Amino acid sequence: MTMPTGSDPVYAANGYDPASEMLWTAQEQPGLTSGHPYERDQVSQGVRAAQGPSALRLVWLYPDLLSTYGDRGNLIMLARRARLRGLAVEPIQVNSDRPVPSQGDIYLLGGGEDLPQVLAAQRMRAGGGLAAAAANGAVIFAVCAGYQLIGSVFGGAEGEPVDGLGIIDISSGRGEQRGVGEVLADVDPQLGVDQLTGFENHQGVTSRGPGVKPLARVIRGIGNGDGTEGAYAGRVLGTYLHGPALVRNPGLADLLLTWAAGPLPPIADGDEAWTKRLRAERLAAVSA
Repeated sequence: MTMPTGSDPVYAANGYDPASEMLWTAQEQPGLTSGHPYERDQVSQGVRAAQGPSALRLVWLYPDLLSTYGDRGNLIMLARRARLRGLAVEPIQVNSDRPVPSQGDIYLLGGGEDLPQVLAAQRMRAGGGLAAAAANGAVIFAVCAGYQLIGSVFGGAEGEPVDGLGIIDISSGRGEQRGVGEVLADVDPQLGVDQLTGFENHQGVTSRGPGVKPLARVIRGIGNGDGTEGAYAGRVLGTYLHGPALVRNPGLADLLLTWAAGPLPPIADGDEAWTKRLRAERLAAVSA
């Protein structure tokens, strides 16, 4: 297994001890070998037991290709907020030389440069594991390059169209304006999440097909390029926001956890102090 090491502000941001986290690779994780029956516990009733044979599986995809701007912090934030509620968690890392398991609960994709993005799309398309997981009702959270590649098409290194995974009905291409800087956006009220804050650095424009809704309406920043930011359909959600997005926006992290595990109890105020402080600082900075 792989252990997180080094000094990372995301760990400090959440009172998190890296040595306490066991990050399994796909080939090491029990129950992720081909053909293993995956027990979803009580998910059919919308509830996951805090203890039991099946923990909440957080699958971090292709960090060797898609992990810019600290996107690993999204994994850390989900794991912490789940554990603070008594949920058992199994973080799983899947590098690009391994097949994507289809038995996870929440899949995370980060940002990346053009060529690694194309390679990631090719390998995921060939393997089919992520598409199978989505068909099984898994939650998918994708950031920037990851957001583009879960759609039907995106722009390659020279702007040429590259086939995506087709998991969500969005299309992305190369825009004339590069979005760099802080973003502030109002989330679709149906999701019950507070304003989004994050950092963008991309030149993509993304359009949505029928049945796909924008995640948010942009107050400041570029986002999709049409006044909206991100997109979602069913349990699949994508955004251009780094930050990491789920560290800056704990309500969004809780939304993903709710989709995967059912209704969640609140987190004690003492465990939320740093998270609330960081969020207040970022909102104040972007609104200034």
